[in-house]
Amino acid sequence: MFVVITGGSKCGKSSMAEKIIMQYDCKRYYIATMEPFGKEAEDAILRHRSMRAGKRFETIERYRDVGGLALSEDSAILLECVANLCANEMFGGEAADTDLLILRILEDMKRLANGAAVFVAVTSQVGGDGIRYTRETMAYMELLGAVNEGLARMADVVIESVYGLPLFLKGEIEIGGRG
Repeated sequence: MFVVITGGSKCGKSSMAEKIIMQYDCKRYYIATMEPFGKEAEDAILRHRSMRAGKRFETIERYRDVGGLALSEDSAILLECVANLCANEMFGGEAADTDLLILRILEDMKRLANGAAVFVAVTSQVGGDGIRYTRETMAYMELLGAVNEGLARMADVVIESVYGLPLFLKGEIEIGGRG
């Protein structure tokens, strides 16, 4: 099962993703893609670690090339977050053609999903504010938009988290503990 959860900032995406993963009694991986740059990033990392405490996640900090991970077959994988991964790949790695970068990221996601009982990828919505940003930021937003579109096509289930409530855009899945 391949699930994509999207939404705005601090809308309950992570909590929803964890509730889905917690329904699976198998090896659980949390792939953390946020590089710890600055206090805000460090605070977010600490918040997410405390959310996962006691939930039997093995945390893997991997900022690029997530498809190169060798994980247990039939595991439950939560990747947080595609938006960070795209930024890391675009700005922190070797310069690459955007189209090739999109294909590589999508292939990495497919590789992870194919080896898992459930793969939940958390991503973010950007660009809805209508503001015209710098060329670099616009290129990043276009990259993330293309990756998100590709993920939505590949996924079995696509959920938008709206105020912590699931809005199913494609397919359905039980979300443990939702009220």
